[in-house]
Amino acid sequence: MLFEHKVFTTHQITDLAYPSQRAANMRLLNLYKWGVVHRFRPHRDVGTHPMYYILDSAGATMLAHEEGIEPSALNYNRDREIGRAYSLQLAHLVGCNGLFTSLVRQSGQPGTTGQLTAWWSAARCGRHWGDIVTPDGYGRWRQAGLDVEWFMEFDFGTEQLARLAGKLVRYERLADTTGITTPILMWFPTTAREVTARRALLDALQGLRRPHQVPVATTHANAARDPLDASEARWLPVGATPTAGRTALTDLPTLWPHLPPPTPPLESAGQPAISRSDVAPPRPTPPVLSGHHMKRATS
Repeated sequence: MLFEHKVFTTHQITDLAYPSQRAANMRLLNLYKWGVVHRFRPHRDVGTHPMYYILDSAGATMLAHEEGIEPSALNYNRDREIGRAYSLQLAHLVGCNGLFTSLVRQSGQPGTTGQLTAWWSAARCGRHWGDIVTPDGYGRWRQAGLDVEWFMEFDFGTEQLARLAGKLVRYERLADTTGITTPILMWFPTTAREVTARRALLDALQGLRRPHQVPVATTHANAARDPLDASEARWLPVGATPTAGRTALTDLPTLWPHLPPPTPPLESAGQPAISRSDVAPPRPTPPVLSGHHMKRATS
């Protein structure tokens, strides 16, 4: 998971793999001592950040041998990974990862019937759709026998709204090319940012040839109790008024009844050797572009 998604906080790693933060801290300390993971703590003017973790050299070597490939085939670079501590994209990356680790946490709650069955990073999305558009992530959630899939766009308020809205043209092209319509979920840091972004997005949708192929819903950090809990009733479709109420992740299909349900997974060759973005045991099933032909794929 660290290889695919680059960096996690202690809290996110606890959500992914451990019954408590104490258990995670004890294990992570050993992994750090052994050189399997590297850790750092970004500066914060008020309070302190949790510890952040990236994959270290020993971890990359172990991962390569586990997959039966040479370490050089991973394209792992320790200096590049450690440099993430100083990257301007660090907060964006960790925030987006938090939207998905919150769903992993939800999957493990007693009595929860839903499960995150796929999670693709921006890098993996770029390998498949990067000639058209690169989402910040792709996810799939299953509950009560129904699947919901989406592309994630995580906005920290730094991107120009014209550029953000311009992505809808590319998502329309992706839908045209693949023949598959996938909802786009957009997260914003504040209420004001969401309001102004929704105006720009609505204008962009009205300028599309087939806006029904680009279903968009938005949220902001304060729309629910947990800023990064994607499962809560926080999603508002573009074109709807706030008085219409916000929708939970599992109820998104009711917003766009014209969309067919996601197709079941099909096996396909030619996938990346390292597929740590999969949330076992189910496999991800988004469309993959090969040339300009559509096919379904799993890892």
